[in-house]
Amino acid sequence: MSSITRFLPKNHLSFIVGKLVHLPLPRFIWIPIIKIFSKIYNIKIEEAEKTISEYESLGDFFVRRLKPGLRPLGLSWAVHPADSVITQLSSIENGNLIQAKNKFYKAHDFLQDSEAYKKYNHGFFVTYYLCPTDYHRVHSPVDGVITKVTHIPGMLWPVNKWSTENIEEMFSINERVCVEIKTDRGFVNAVFVGATNVGYIELNFMPEIKGNHFNVFKPLTKENLNIPIKRGEELGLFRMGSTVVMLYQDGVLTSDQAAEVRKLNLQYKDFPVKVNSDFFN
Repeated sequence: MSSITRFLPKNHLSFIVGKLVHLPLPRFIWIPIIKIFSKIYNIKIEEAEKTISEYESLGDFFVRRLKPGLRPLGLSWAVHPADSVITQLSSIENGNLIQAKNKFYKAHDFLQDSEAYKKYNHGFFVTYYLCPTDYHRVHSPVDGVITKVTHIPGMLWPVNKWSTENIEEMFSINERVCVEIKTDRGFVNAVFVGATNVGYIELNFMPEIKGNHFNVFKPLTKENLNIPIKRGEELGLFRMGSTVVMLYQDGVLTSDQAAEVRKLNLQYKDFPVKVNSDFFN
């Protein structure tokens, strides 16, 4: 399957899948499909804000909100932005982020920001992988002000283990939306990375940004923004699963960074986390 993926028209296929799963078909068609989908992926339908019969499509169910209070906001300075598994957590050295063993990508290519090296070198990053089981809304991990948004068109490779280990600089090839947040400790960047069958990426605070709509052909940057954001507030969503990469500027960790990053890596790498749960002080 992985070798076949190389030859598939991934962007167009993903666009079509995104449209299909949002078709407003009669509920007697969608309800059993949603039930089967939930069973296959072990989705806890009792956590959903609404009953299955209230969702208009599989796509509508996929971006479901949760019942109030199910993901209480932690007390730490930074919380986790999504229900997910942390697949990478490491320092950023020489501008490099780790994609997989012996595979790296550059912060300035990933963010399409000439200032990325200066902002994030010696900081650290976290890669969160969202599978179909997960709640697919992404929340801000920090308090701050959104200063810049960059929509970068690109491919839509799957973000599974095979792709991260075999596709060079995949995260810098795939479509992505970067949300830069200025905090009281420095810059933080939340990057939504598209993938095969991600209908599109949406931002709550900027509805004109929509991934995989074939209307952006070069990086589109909106700068000098001044949009307040609080920990736990929704930033955006994925219509189907994908990845969030968080970048934290050097100095965000108030203790010895190298030791703290090693500690966080041991505590969280390859473990599932819940949105809004405590991360670091």
